[in-house]
Amino acid sequence: MPSLRLPPLNAIRAFEAAARLGSYVEASKSLHVTQPAIGRHVKLLEDWLGVQLFQRTPRGVTLTPAGQRYYVKVANALQQIADASNELTPGGTARWLKIMAVPAFAKRWLMPRLEALQQLRPGLKIAVDPHATFTEVDGKNADLGIVYGMPGQYGHNYTTLLHPNVFPVCSPGYLTEHGPVTSCEDLLRHKLIHVDDGEWWNAWFAANRSPIRVTSDLLYISNDHALSMAEKGHGIALANEVLVHQELACGVLVRPVAEQIPLESYQALLPAGPVSDDMAYFLEWVAQELREGFPDLVDQEPTH
Repeated sequence: MPSLRLPPLNAIRAFEAAARLGSYVEASKSLHVTQPAIGRHVKLLEDWLGVQLFQRTPRGVTLTPAGQRYYVKVANALQQIADASNELTPGGTARWLKIMAVPAFAKRWLMPRLEALQQLRPGLKIAVDPHATFTEVDGKNADLGIVYGMPGQYGHNYTTLLHPNVFPVCSPGYLTEHGPVTSCEDLLRHKLIHVDDGEWWNAWFAANRSPIRVTSDLLYISNDHALSMAEKGHGIALANEVLVHQELACGVLVRPVAEQIPLESYQALLPAGPVSDDMAYFLEWVAQELREGFPDLVDQEPTH
């Protein structure tokens, strides 16, 4: 086999860092070298390839079309080298995967399943960051994220995982004390628990063809808090079936009315750049777990 014709590795690393970070300054900090050194390495690589990779601007650098194509392949190749090295090195760098997720999904669905995941993926260490308001992941704050919202709400780099039904829930004790709920309209005479100013309840009423509009004087920062209040008998909250499947099965919560409708979906957010083997494995594991738990709800063709 003829020898491989490879460009200088240091030039490749400098180019990858500058492309990923959009700045020679940030690339120099990341690689612990000077900014002029980054510029020299990139120039060396451009001369070696005979192609301009960056457009230089006062605000930093942007990839040319040729540079963008080259970056995708180079970044993936470097990630594969890192993954292969970590797998073979005894006591090497710990393989951490940081997952940012909306709090209710993190607490009620994801975290109880992580021990089983680690049994399937030896050596993988997982950190879960419950976060109620994030809209993107950049590879620094998290390796990937799981959010709950409308398609397109969080940008373009996402995969739809599940589109669950939404319905009201409350404790059995609440119904015993306050009486049954006979219709959607009958919900108005009950204490509704909110996670916003009434928008989610109003969307649910509208999707069920009800003209009801409500507002909130008290709201909770996450669905997990709202559902905890419902479990304690303080009112009726909206939930999706992923969050309350177990609670409904064991009778901690009940559904006061039969109406249900899909609204938002669970989406996996990805940072720009390559996806590591561990990230790919985690995404497939989440999708498989959801398919098995809710086979009637998984989208036939996930949206990207």
